[in-house]
Amino acid sequence: MPTIYYIRHGETEWNAEGRLQGVQDIPLNDLGRKQAANAGNILIGLFARDGRNEQSLPFVASPLGRARSTMELVRGVLKLPVDDYAVDDRLREIGYGSWEGSTLAQMQASDPAVFAARQADKWTVSPPGGESYLQVQARVCDWYNQLTADTVAVAHGGTARALMVALGIETPDSAADLTIEQGAVYVFDQDGLAKYC
Repeated sequence: MPTIYYIRHGETEWNAEGRLQGVQDIPLNDLGRKQAANAGNILIGLFARDGRNEQSLPFVASPLGRARSTMELVRGVLKLPVDDYAVDDRLREIGYGSWEGSTLAQMQASDPAVFAARQADKWTVSPPGGESYLQVQARVCDWYNQLTADTVAVAHGGTARALMVALGIETPDSAADLTIEQGAVYVFDQDGLAKYC
């Protein structure tokens, strides 16, 4: 089982406002940039602990700007060329369709029946025009199954939850509402999952 050093992108203004971003390209705010640098510093410690050479590990990010900016800040802290990493669309955030840009209260007011159905079953019910977590789990599982080496990945909260379920670390019910911290590093390995912040 490859080890994955997984980082959720840093905070954006929409995160701070409680708005669903989905596939919208919202830039990092000042706190988000600090969180990204913090994740880079955590990686330095983890690599030293694990006897890793950061130059020998592949790095991959979601194509969304907030993930790519986080990756570039992380690589800058590691003193690596900031743009020398892969991008994989399978790591993009869950698509929230017509709910993107809305708060939970706004979603509930605009579409109460679908909102209630999704609250009851977040893993399989998708927002209007969006994806279900089950669909995200399939694409993240496809990404994971092609990994051949330990990897540093920068992506999103939704893809982290999907990976946890794909690897049997969490269930759909337990993962759906998990908070995935920004500025932390989640290490997936043969022992399960550990969070470092």
